[in-house]
Amino acid sequence: MSPIGRIMEDLDVYIVVVIGLGKPVNLPVFRAGIETELLARFPRFRSVQVMDFGKPRWVQTTVNVDDHIIVSRLDPAAVACDPEKAVEDYVSSLSMLPMDRSRPLWEFHFLDVPTSEATTTTVLRLHHSIGDGASLMTLLMASSLSTADPSRLPAMPPLPNRTGPIYQRRPRPPLSSGEALLAWVWSYLVLAWNTLVDGVLLLATMLFLSDPHTLFKRADGGSRSHRHMRFLHRSLSLDDVKLVKTAMNCTINDVLVGVTSAALSQYYFRKSGKRLSQRMCVLNKTKHAAVVTHSFIVFNVR
Repeated sequence: MSPIGRIMEDLDVYIVVVIGLGKPVNLPVFRAGIETELLARFPRFRSVQVMDFGKPRWVQTTVNVDDHIIVSRLDPAAVACDPEKAVEDYVSSLSMLPMDRSRPLWEFHFLDVPTSEATTTTVLRLHHSIGDGASLMTLLMASSLSTADPSRLPAMPPLPNRTGPIYQRRPRPPLSSGEALLAWVWSYLVLAWNTLVDGVLLLATMLFLSDPHTLFKRADGGSRSHRHMRFLHRSLSLDDVKLVKTAMNCTINDVLVGVTSAALSQYYFRKSGKRLSQRMCVLNKTKHAAVVTHSFIVFNVR
């Protein structure tokens, strides 16, 4: 196993992928696709993790695809009341279910529940040691075929030709050679200082600093394995994100962090009953913040 795979094995991290489909899944065809694409072309989907003289490694095994295909039946009353929440509840419940390590650590869940964005939903859960999010997206693309030409792999749509003043880069003021050199040196000094501060804060947080108990933190200090987690799904228009990015002269990361921070703040004040005039600091720690919360926001825009 690779070093990253060993780390993910120790952390027991799983990837949960929710895929909305426009048509119901033909299970026999899907099962045949798993056998011919995933199992035949990608060895880790037919391998288990074993310890060999204290070192983990992959060992190929015989795979019964039916053990990895789960057709779930949700509560009809919950589906009729709120199908989106019923799907979210089911996906969240997967965090409490351990996987059988005697067979490859992946499984497909099929939810025949129409929602506002999909006719049916497929959920893929697999161990993070099999791959990361970027490689998983590449894998799913490579395992599918184009509907226009089944003999070809699907291709990403071409980039649109965006015109207009909002898409134009703002010209930078011209600098003399001395000013340019000074700006270059200053940028590296700021980068080094911010890196040092972040490293010290991270080390201090690991050793003795901790967040206060809030709605976002477990109060019982229970085991990290198989804790119940909440998975929420919201669709964002990437064009809207780019529009805000250009208007604010920031990055896509800044926009996504700002949206997530605002959502967490609204949720905290709504659930806690505290006034919105109080300050809540998410991701950054300041002396004047009433509530300090550290969080990780992971996304991939490749």
